Amino acid sequence: MALSAQQKELSFKEPRRCILNPPDMDAWQKSPAYQDLLGFIMALNDSVKRVETSSVSGSISKIMQQILKVLDTLSQWVDEIPPEDDKVGRFGNKSYRSWNERLVERCPDLITSLLPEKLAGAVVELKAYFLDAFGNNRRIDYGSGHEANFIAFLCCLCKLGVIAQSDSAVLVLVVFEHYVRLMRKLQKTYRMEPAGSQGVWGLDDYQFLPFLFGSAQLIDNGLIEPQQFPDDGFARRYADQYIFMSAVAFISEVKTGPFAEHSNVLWNISAVKYWSKVNSGLVKMYKAEVLSKFPVMQHFVFGSLLAFTAAEDSGAGK
Repeated sequence: MALSAQQKELSFKEPRRCILNPPDMDAWQKSPAYQDLLGFIMALNDSVKRVETSSVSGSISKIMQQILKVLDTLSQWVDEIPPEDDKVGRFGNKSYRSWNERLVERCPDLITSLLPEKLAGAVVELKAYFLDAFGNNRRIDYGSGHEANFIAFLCCLCKLGVIAQSDSAVLVLVVFEHYVRLMRKLQKTYRMEPAGSQGVWGLDDYQFLPFLFGSAQLIDNGLIEPQQFPDDGFARRYADQYIFMSAVAFISEVKTGPFAEHSNVLWNISAVKYWSKVNSGLVKMYKAEVLSKFPVMQHFVFGSLLAFTAAEDSGAGK
């Protein structure tokens, strides 16, 4: 997904919404952006099959370190902007808005720090995905649509040639996991509401991709079977080695009661015999429950890097 010669002369533009009504979903699923985003997710998924986190954590490229530094900066802001003493309502501490306002203000500089000078013009497109990757400022909520925007941000960096294909496993197991841990910190600190949560009938209140990528990691691992992860305390023991276990451990940290009751979909997944079947099932579920859902994708925007029509497609990575 590197930059083509044609792309080097690209004029970047302000991304815009194109999925305005449910019938637009058909055009979205036929768009270059859909193919690019799904293809990117599948490539990341393939890159971590049978790969333990410890096997890649010692070989982190400069750009991976730079992205981690940006995420660490956002985490530091959470420490600098503590939650208000607000006991009104279950969700939505208003201090999140102060954190988000700082994000909006400093976003261009954060993104510019990741780009070579010749690609500075790409900030106008990259910031749209980056800003929407950390939740909604008005509703103080977060969900799989915001998560998809972070993946779109990384996809664009790959299309620009900023991230190399050789970084794929590190991108998932170190950088993306770092992002997920930041989001857990934001969720807990500011009591962010799950965006569009299906409650007990959903995979998770906030995230999806840690389970998809994490199940790929566990294929043929020879140690952990799907039936084991709901057991009390089991996931915590392997949380630093497998991102699926990290996600399950977090659920067990923030939810009480029997696992089968508060996470019924995951409980049902634990009955699948092989991780390869879990992974292929989650890929299908992601397409159906995230990429094919109008309420999730209606907020997604399109520019030249992730184009809604072939005429707008930049040709990057072709």
